[in-house]
Amino acid sequence: MTEWWRDAVIYQIYPRSFQDSDGDGIGDLPGITRRLDHVAALGVDAIWLSPIFASPMKDMGYDVSDYTDIDPLFGTLADFDALIARAHELGLKVIIDQVISHSSDKHPWFAESRASRDNPKADWYVWADPNPDGTPPNNWPSVFGGPAWEWEPRRRQYYLHNFLIEQPVLNFWSRDVQDALLDTMRFWLERGVDGFRLDTVNYYFNDARLRDNPPNLGHTGPETYGFQQHIYSKNRPENIAFLKRMRALTDQYDARMMVGEVGDGGETAIRIMGEYTAGDDRLHMCYSFEMLSPDFTAGHFRRTIEGVRKGAPDAHSCWSFSNHDVIRHVSRWAKNADDLDALSRQSVAMLASFPGTLCLYQGEELGQTETTLVYEELTDPPALRFWPEVKGRDGCRTPMVWDETTNAGFSAAKPWLPVKPEQAARAVSIEQADNDSVLAAYRATLAFRKDHPPLRWGDITFIDLPEPLLAFHRELDGKALTCIFNLSKEPCRVQVTGQTELIGPAHAVLTDNLLALPANGYAWLDGDVSLSV
Repeated sequence: MTEWWRDAVIYQIYPRSFQDSDGDGIGDLPGITRRLDHVAALGVDAIWLSPIFASPMKDMGYDVSDYTDIDPLFGTLADFDALIARAHELGLKVIIDQVISHSSDKHPWFAESRASRDNPKADWYVWADPNPDGTPPNNWPSVFGGPAWEWEPRRRQYYLHNFLIEQPVLNFWSRDVQDALLDTMRFWLERGVDGFRLDTVNYYFNDARLRDNPPNLGHTGPETYGFQQHIYSKNRPENIAFLKRMRALTDQYDARMMVGEVGDGGETAIRIMGEYTAGDDRLHMCYSFEMLSPDFTAGHFRRTIEGVRKGAPDAHSCWSFSNHDVIRHVSRWAKNADDLDALSRQSVAMLASFPGTLCLYQGEELGQTETTLVYEELTDPPALRFWPEVKGRDGCRTPMVWDETTNAGFSAAKPWLPVKPEQAARAVSIEQADNDSVLAAYRATLAFRKDHPPLRWGDITFIDLPEPLLAFHRELDGKALTCIFNLSKEPCRVQVTGQTELIGPAHAVLTDNLLALPANGYAWLDGDVSLSV
């Protein structure tokens, strides 16, 4: 099947934190290769690598200084080729991050561009003259705080940066820039990568006239970015033409895939997802941040899935509960459970029952929790700037825990972020020996999904039940499953009408058509049965 991604389970690896092989306290490519057997044993289909390219690491690799080389922290191109070969040997596809909306300010392209207004790359970045009083050309803010403009005295102009000052925005209005970026993607396709995760895919183009964004009067959060509706600084319609160019490139290779990160929520995200994946000449799929939120209600999950299916009916969905940018979901949703392991088991059961492609984040198969850090341990720029109101992303990026040796087997040296006892207690070696562990539940649930085509490709129809019950049917070619989840700390009972039985690694009891769901319980029932309370 060339469209392998349609029912794939993708495992995200944060390379700095997966496995250190050379004793510098930072994870690397040989370390990832060493641990791929663990990933394959989960029953996933692909790995996604967060950035591994040459970088000054101001934003942990999301500031790229060379798009066609590996940063020495992670290894070499030969190490990358070895990783690809081993992954493919294990039946795993390999997806890599592409951070092309901006580069590092240390990229040779920017060094040339900032030198003058008349050099060959003068227009490769977004430059603008100051206002008559010397202030920036418009009101756009940086996601990481402060204005999105930085003064360059050599050109006597401002350059745009949506994130850090050290991350200047590339000018996608330039055909030369587009061509150069497509060439870098071709480089990795030729090396055998199976797909791209496109960072901030809705940021590529900005308004050519640099108009001010209007206010967002409902914003109440601690960060300044939310005070505006970002209708001119991102989500521009011109993006689509470039997405088509990227798709034309990937279509030259067999069975390649692109998934775009849409850094928005709500109706805006749904609209963009629909536009970016319409037809067969744009992205293969997109994901938003809707399920990466603190909201853990049946209504939220139903509205999110139905919203995409109704608002963007042709879009192929990609769902995840955790990644490298948000608090780990077990900690984020902890108030909804007394037993975090029960919450972890329910989470993978629920995710595995959703339609579309699934993403897991390293460590969630262990029920890993967010690491509590003090200010002196932080590395993340937003946290360093806005602490303590903003905790940052370091807490979800601490090292993977493998065994009961020094630093939980991650590194013999001091790790770049600490391994604390609460996280080390969930090491792979410990859970591997426990048939009732979260790790065992992940393996069993993913195997169950793989064995039941309705969960992979079937239609979804939600069942009207009151909170905290989430229930739906999955149906394919006359074969149906009924899925139900109790999203609360309290046990509940549900009446089942119709002939059925529990199947799969359920956490419930069915007696005389009465389904007893414990706290954070879940069940798969054979057939399209009716449920009531």
